[in-house]
Amino acid sequence: MTTHLAPTVPDVFHEASPLEREPYMSLVQAVLAWSVPETAPRPRDCEQIALLLAGHARALADDLRHRCTRLPKSGSLRTLPEIVLGEAERRLSTGHRATVAGVQNLARLVRALYERLDHLHAPASPGLDRPWSGTGGVA
Repeated sequence: MTTHLAPTVPDVFHEASPLEREPYMSLVQAVLAWSVPETAPRPRDCEQIALLLAGHARALADDLRHRCTRLPKSGSLRTLPEIVLGEAERRLSTGHRATVAGVQNLARLVRALYERLDHLHAPASPGLDRPWSGTGGVA
């Protein structure tokens, strides 16, 4: 007897991200804590951190873009991730500035991309129908 199984639908909400999150989020927190010139790194270090964060932001944006393409086109769940992706594309296409402000902007972008990915992983709740609920914008 042959059994026909229903085709499997990819689960965009529960896929594991292959990216190592903790080291980058620790770096984001450290970068965003820079407030006075004494705590800021040297320009050469800023350049290396900017390269690292920009590369990771590109990987996160690719991951988020891939997941968005698998969401319903008319659903409100797709709206905010697409806005964040548009902002990521604009910021990453202009190159990185190896300054404290430039590195902090990249850190905010990485944080916003992770927030959008987390939002897609969150269990369905009434708040998910509202595209502007919660945080997740790029400051």
